[in-house]
Amino acid sequence: MRPSSRRRPAAAAGPRAAVAGRSATARDDAPRVLPARDPDAINAAIAALRAGRLVAVPTETVYGVACLLDAAAIERLLDTKRRPPSKGITLLVADVAQAASVGELPPAARRLAARFWPGPLTLVVPVRSGAALPESLTGGSGTIGCRLPDHPVPLALARALGPLPLTSANLSGAPDARDAAEVVRQLGAAIAIVLDDGPSPGGVPSTVVRFDQGADRPQLLRAGALPFETILAAALAEPAGE
Repeated sequence: MRPSSRRRPAAAAGPRAAVAGRSATARDDAPRVLPARDPDAINAAIAALRAGRLVAVPTETVYGVACLLDAAAIERLLDTKRRPPSKGITLLVADVAQAASVGELPPAARRLAARFWPGPLTLVVPVRSGAALPESLTGGSGTIGCRLPDHPVPLALARALGPLPLTSANLSGAPDARDAAEVVRQLGAAIAIVLDDGPSPGGVPSTVVRFDQGADRPQLLRAGALPFETILAAALAEPAGE
């Protein structure tokens, strides 16, 4: 009797089946999706950034995508997002000292940093004299945005590598990515690693305010997670002891 030529069906992979940080159904050209709070994943992300690759990271608002502070890496980031170079890119910073190394922080900006950082506030300030920032980062504006998110994963990357260009992990004009799957769907193989920390808890981007040269009153550039009225009141408040 001839053996049957019918094949037994393959066993279904479980929802958590993974090989080398990829899901069981991931394509070879898909980004590596790694658990965000795993020290090995953080080290892999640092290595990828040093190599000029793009890494998607969770924040307390929406997912972002970061690169090394390098002109070629920033161009790759802009191309991936299909973002006009004139818009510039915000810098992820680990502390106020990193922000002050690239931008001129007037007293009111420092008050806002002390009150709301880490948190969903981006401060756009004049570029510090002598700070050699690529024009593709500033968009030729003479200003730089600084963001210190309330999330340990992006802060660990900035502590290891210094200020990092960071923007939302979506195609320009598309909805913000609130989880790793949406990052992969929109940006795909252009991203080397996605640090997955589950759905973002906020979902609303950071509020963006700008300080012009010599000004101590912020201007609202983008409404976001923090009400501008709260920000303005904190900026104009008299410092303690005066």
